[in-house]
Amino acid sequence: MTSRAFPLALAGVLITALTSAAHAEMAISVYSGFQTAPHSDIDLSDGTDFRAGWEGRSFESPPYYGVRGTWWMDGLGKPNLGLSVDFSHAKVYADDETLASSGWSHFEFSDGLNLLTLNALYRMPIGGTKFVPYIGAGAGVNVPHVEVTRGSGKTFEYQFGGATLQAQAGVAYEFSRNWAAFLEYKGNYSWVDVDIDSSTTLKTQILTNAVNVGVSYKF
Repeated sequence: MTSRAFPLALAGVLITALTSAAHAEMAISVYSGFQTAPHSDIDLSDGTDFRAGWEGRSFESPPYYGVRGTWWMDGLGKPNLGLSVDFSHAKVYADDETLASSGWSHFEFSDGLNLLTLNALYRMPIGGTKFVPYIGAGAGVNVPHVEVTRGSGKTFEYQFGGATLQAQAGVAYEFSRNWAAFLEYKGNYSWVDVDIDSSTTLKTQILTNAVNVGVSYKF
């Protein structure tokens, strides 16, 4: 599977899973925005440790984006409670200072940290308006595309990275019965444990912060 096809396959699984539910208010959302990540410590099993500075480069190819399916529990008498499955193609690149200090020529997760989470949501409609604030939190997994070149060793592949936690808060504007736009903050904390060349294990924890703008179709 190509590096571009894998995130799209995950997004397809997300949509199929959520649309299988019946007798409920469903929503499919797509979004993009500005995503960053603070520094994190890199721990290698060969004893090489350093601190990495990360760049998000949200609008460079492949861009940062996400897709989300949401099931609101109106059919269960809980119209303001919901469950969502959220896939986001978050990404990070080691900055020039990190590459210079580590001696690595290439270090990034630019075909995605690929975060897939299950989340609980709570919405708070404002009476008499079309604005609907909401909050959410959840957990899931990260499947990064590991890209490391150091000396003659090279790693370029998808791997299972570990667990991910997610928190979000935003506001939607329902401009028609079926369509809404939204603005939100979304943060993910990911434990990444992957293999690179020479049977070396790389571990780090990456916090991604994103301000998203998106659109939802409800049915």
